[in-house]
Amino acid sequence: MITTIVEFTLPKPMTVDEAREVFLSTAPKYQGMPGLIRKYYWLAPDGATAGGIYLWRSRADADAVYTEEWKAFVTGKYGSPPVLRYLESPVVVDNLMDEIIG
Repeated sequence: MITTIVEFTLPKPMTVDEAREVFLSTAPKYQGMPGLIRKYYWLAPDGATAGGIYLWRSRADADAVYTEEWKAFVTGKYGSPPVLRYLESPVVVDNLMDEIIG
């Protein structure tokens, strides 16, 4: 499995309520996405940066989404290009589903 941390700088800081509203507008796009296990939206405490933390079945699944078109969408939506960081995730503890994935 692969975890991707996506980060972008916002043109002006957002409150948690503003971020929730914006994030809810894009969340349906990720439902049922092939290879995506889970996505967390995040907002820094100062509201100046935001992004997503994605858990993918494979790097190929992640790369299929992070296209130039996707990067342009994120840049247009949030005002700056995303920075991506990939991490191997050999084991995941999921307390909600009461399982260990690995």
